[in-house]
Amino acid sequence: MASPSHPYFAPRYVMAAVAVSLGGLLNGYDTGSVGAITHMAQFTDSLGQLSASMLGITVSMIMLAGTLPSVFAGHLAEKFGRVTIIIPGAILFGVGALVEGLARSLAQYIAGRAIAGFGQGIFLSNISVYICEIAPLRHRGALTGLPQFMATAGVCAGYFTCYATVNIKSDMAWRLPYILQCIFSVILAWSCLLLPDSPRWLIVQGRQAEARRALDRLDFNMAEAERDFLTTTEQATPSLTPWQSFSLLFRRGYRARTILALFVLGMVQLSGIDGIIYYAPVLFKQAGISSDSASFLASGLSSILMLVISVPAFLLADKWGRRTSAISGGLTLASCMFLMGILYAAGVVHPYGVARWLVIIAVFVFGLAYCATWGIVGKIYASEIQPAHTRAAANCVAMGLCFGTNFLVALITPILLEASAFGAYFLFGGLTLGTVIVLAIYMPETRQRSLESIQEAFHRPAALSSLTQLLQPFGFGARGRGRQTPREPAAGEEVEMAPYGAGEAVAASSVSIEAVPRSLRLDVSV
Repeated sequence: MASPSHPYFAPRYVMAAVAVSLGGLLNGYDTGSVGAITHMAQFTDSLGQLSASMLGITVSMIMLAGTLPSVFAGHLAEKFGRVTIIIPGAILFGVGALVEGLARSLAQYIAGRAIAGFGQGIFLSNISVYICEIAPLRHRGALTGLPQFMATAGVCAGYFTCYATVNIKSDMAWRLPYILQCIFSVILAWSCLLLPDSPRWLIVQGRQAEARRALDRLDFNMAEAERDFLTTTEQATPSLTPWQSFSLLFRRGYRARTILALFVLGMVQLSGIDGIIYYAPVLFKQAGISSDSASFLASGLSSILMLVISVPAFLLADKWGRRTSAISGGLTLASCMFLMGILYAAGVVHPYGVARWLVIIAVFVFGLAYCATWGIVGKIYASEIQPAHTRAAANCVAMGLCFGTNFLVALITPILLEASAFGAYFLFGGLTLGTVIVLAIYMPETRQRSLESIQEAFHRPAALSSLTQLLQPFGFGARGRGRQTPREPAAGEEVEMAPYGAGEAVAASSVSIEAVPRSLRLDVSV
């Protein structure tokens, strides 16, 4: 926690987290505004009518363009620092927004979205990593979830900005939102110039004195820093090529955490949330709200409710366990999708009757449940579980997968809805339920753990250990193994985190340095 006295209304680590979270606002603002912009008559008059396939390509181009740079942004962040990489990403996003706002042809507009997506791919994942590394243990969940909260606020702001500008008769109706995006981008880049880099990254680089100065500038409690990472013996990382940085993530000692982060962020998007956000008007029309204005209003109401539910979810992120949030949220999301699929498959959804209101309520509940659980916990968890010297690289690779799955969902949802009234719902519901099962088996709890102690959970086969615990009451799993007596840890001894439900002490295995090729050799013992 911060020192009791600080010269501002909040500790400076909170102010730093808010400043870089403008990147989340940019992401959400584009998501909330692009659908409304492309449906404005003024946009059509300026750039022409878009076919359904061209509309899908235009809208999703920003996600497709962000996939590749997101994969390699982590390598750059490990080499040059978290904040240093956010700055050029913000500038590129602003340039892309400017190109979009000044576009005189559809090709120019799509090029602007590609440039903005490239910049977004660079900065978006590094924002969560930076906040995760500067936040004290007791506030890490809430602060690391701040970019997602800002993204939700951005969706709402983007939607209502377009609602306010749609009555402007000139082409400024759709160009004005991009002017605002340029302004936000400049503010983000300027803010990063004033912020210290991550103290944990500085420690990994062997720059102890700079790390202490950064901690002081952030009002970080020195006692907590000394306990968790200032006294680390971890060596400075050698310079790696992008390919070496990428391949290291899948070496022994890192592989489990990398795959789990990829799985979490990828499957969060394959729940179908982008289909709900982008195509909410279509879903409401399918449910029987035929009026354009009514479906438009329903979409706006959905964005407001998603923002409202994000407030307590953000504030209580450190009160709920990560597992609890992920599993309960996933069950709710899957239930909503299966309910809608069953109603459509049974042919009971009509412009009249109770069934259409059940579908509409399910759409609202799905959006609310996502914002309260998976939308926040996914990015927090993917950042928390990585070791310091691969955190940015792993998180960025996972974010690259996130961009790719976003693009896929945005592209296939209208195709699936046209082919079958219920197929999309069963597909996304099945994927979500499968995700819940995997997380229930393999997901260690990380709430109220230091980033350093979290790594202990990945030195053992958590799934096998949990299965053994479940079978022991029936006489299985204990044969040939004496029961160990728990002991209190000695002073200064690092406490190992047990897998969920485990009651026995299990010795942590260390990663042999011989398992890593000489060109990639690092101190990977945690």
